[in-house]
Amino acid sequence: MKKFADLDVRGKTVVIRQDLNVPMKDGAITNDKRIRAALPTIQMALDKGAGVIVLSHLGRPTEGEYAEEFSLQPIAQYIGTLLGKQVRLAKTIDAAKVQPGEVCLLDNIRFFKGEKKNDAALAERLAGLGDVYVMDAFGTAHRAQASTEGAVRKAAVACAGPLMVSEVEAFSKVLSNPDRPLAAIIGGAKVSSKLGVLTNLLEKVDILIVGGGIANTFLAANGVSVGKSLYEPDLIEEAKRIMAKAKEKGCQLPLPSDVVVAKALAEGAEHTVVEVSAIPDDMMILDIGPATEKAYEAVLAAAKTVVWNGPMGAFETEPFHKGTVALATALANSNAFVVVGGGDSVACVEKYHLAEKMGYISTGGGASLELLEGKVLPAIAALEDRS
Repeated sequence: MKKFADLDVRGKTVVIRQDLNVPMKDGAITNDKRIRAALPTIQMALDKGAGVIVLSHLGRPTEGEYAEEFSLQPIAQYIGTLLGKQVRLAKTIDAAKVQPGEVCLLDNIRFFKGEKKNDAALAERLAGLGDVYVMDAFGTAHRAQASTEGAVRKAAVACAGPLMVSEVEAFSKVLSNPDRPLAAIIGGAKVSSKLGVLTNLLEKVDILIVGGGIANTFLAANGVSVGKSLYEPDLIEEAKRIMAKAKEKGCQLPLPSDVVVAKALAEGAEHTVVEVSAIPDDMMILDIGPATEKAYEAVLAAAKTVVWNGPMGAFETEPFHKGTVALATALANSNAFVVVGGGDSVACVEKYHLAEKMGYISTGGGASLELLEGKVLPAIAALEDRS
């Protein structure tokens, strides 16, 4: 991909598609991680002597209709505070104009009809806003939309921003040329949502650890009675197929030997640790047990590259967070290059101040999953074509 860092844009207008889709409550930003991740690209453009127009979506408004709750006005003010300069909000595409040194944020790109359907006319208008179009929103790279893929193909000059480049390089280290052994840790509620990921990774990894409801389905496939646990009976045969394939390829696929169970998923719920052979019929698995923690840590100790997406249990509800935290701590203290993706995994390493010890923290949940699944992301394909 052509890199923005390599371009001379002095005196030019740079249009940057970023992912500023931050959580908000009552008009206030509750987590600014994505804004801070996007800021260095804006600053780079300003340092290069360019004027900057920023594009982003926020939430899921009805396309083509303005809705104040989805306006980027609070984000414009927030970016302005961080940059120490005014960031003007443009309500229309025609109003998005800047001089060198200025920053303008076009209001929610989903207010404009045709964004989701990758309308060619909208893509052309967005591309025509500036001299250079910078795709820096990795979190939306898996969507072929007017601002993510269409404008990249229509722009006079299109390139990848620093955040996009760092994301692609991190996943390339995992998927293309990893230091081995390579381990993948895939958690989540359902095998069905990550079946493609598990199948693709099985062709690449030396160690595959599954967590959450996914692990429950694998346990059930092994003949374990999982009580009232969340699992997918109709995917037991798929789980068996994956385990057989892992064995055939010499890939380690350890499963829990003990688990934390409770009658209800609730904060502070009464819970106990049991062997997987003794799960009560009226209880549900909500976390891995201490013996499993130690076994997983031992398996992962040999890994030189790790990709982690998804928790070991119901991480968001204490006391069922311990297995995920133990795993995160082990990864943080390891010598492996660790790429962390997915909301819960990222939330865990940030909450327990482990992020700085990881190799890379991804900003894109859905995009990172599709990369792990072996899919071609439309925005990245467009950038590669344009280079």
